[in-house]
Amino acid sequence: MEFVIIGIVVLIVLIAAMVGLLVSRGRRTARLDPAPGPTRSTPAGSGTATLQRPPAPPIADRIEAQAPEAPADTVTVPLEMPEPSARRMVRLRSRLARSQSALGRGILSVLSRQRLSEDDWEEIEAALLGADVGVVATAEIVERLRTQTLVIGAASSDELRELLALELVNALDPAAERELRLSGLDGHPSVILVVGVNGSGKTTTCGKIARVLVGDGRSVLLGAADTFRAAAAEQLTTWGERVGVRTVRGPEAGDPASVAFEAVKQGAEAGVDVVVVDTAGRLHTKTGLMDELGKVKRVIEKHGPVAETLLVLDATTGQNGVVQARVFTEVVDVTGIVLTKLDGTAKGGIVIAVQRELGIPVKLIGLGEGPDDLAPFDPRAFADALLS
Repeated sequence: MEFVIIGIVVLIVLIAAMVGLLVSRGRRTARLDPAPGPTRSTPAGSGTATLQRPPAPPIADRIEAQAPEAPADTVTVPLEMPEPSARRMVRLRSRLARSQSALGRGILSVLSRQRLSEDDWEEIEAALLGADVGVVATAEIVERLRTQTLVIGAASSDELRELLALELVNALDPAAERELRLSGLDGHPSVILVVGVNGSGKTTTCGKIARVLVGDGRSVLLGAADTFRAAAAEQLTTWGERVGVRTVRGPEAGDPASVAFEAVKQGAEAGVDVVVVDTAGRLHTKTGLMDELGKVKRVIEKHGPVAETLLVLDATTGQNGVVQARVFTEVVDVTGIVLTKLDGTAKGGIVIAVQRELGIPVKLIGLGEGPDDLAPFDPRAFADALLS
């Protein structure tokens, strides 16, 4: 009996040992199994193993997985298509008339009187002087108008208004060349150099000129040669991005002449129609800065002649604008005037004064802060608006 019990115990120990061995082997096999991947199989009747890969995920899933995520701060600027320049003066004429309404009402109230006395003519003369027409131009306009009224005899207020409008147009020299020169030479782009004093709206005007040109179907490149004002290059770049125009920039406080030179060079390589170069604003009394402006123009001309040098004047400065313009013309050959902020003053006669004093035509006028509030200057539309 004792031997039977011993045999049973030994049998139980052997069974337990075999079970433990089987469990341990199963665990070790699980640890050694390879990760899912290519497996080899041997087709029946063949001694060669073939490589089998797991099925690939759908191609759309793989493309989506590989596509980089767009930066969260990326902002796409929608391109704008400005209206052609020919439509602008018509739209802006009413705005100009509103800004000059005080002048128009004053003169028209005098012209509506039955008979014009000496005091009436003096009142008309004072109104024109108050509008910054200038002493010499005012005297000539009033004298010619008095002579014509004597020849005609009794004239209605409408006839006198028309005579005055014609005299204003004549004072603005209607035969002057006001079209921007946009034809380059020998495959080079037409270069427009924009100059002016601090605060005249020069950089903004460059952006608006680009919009005018793009609206007229021209290809444009901007040159940010105002390297002294930190925000100037960024401001010009933003204007360009709105209409799909590239801006060439340089380091802050860098050499403006080299930036201007590089802009014209890249414009020629890209085959654009026009390169518009912004320059640093400078006081007309600062001789050193004015000399530097002349250097910028000379460096640009190593590529070819500058087609236009536009002087930006603030209409609200009045007769001081004429003084500023005269100094700039001594440094660079100014070919045209851009008169800004004309809607903010009743002194629009500065247009006449500038042309009379300098013999330089006003080519563009700004009538507001909107992106498309810059228009080619039309003497007749201006005279009509002045007397509206």
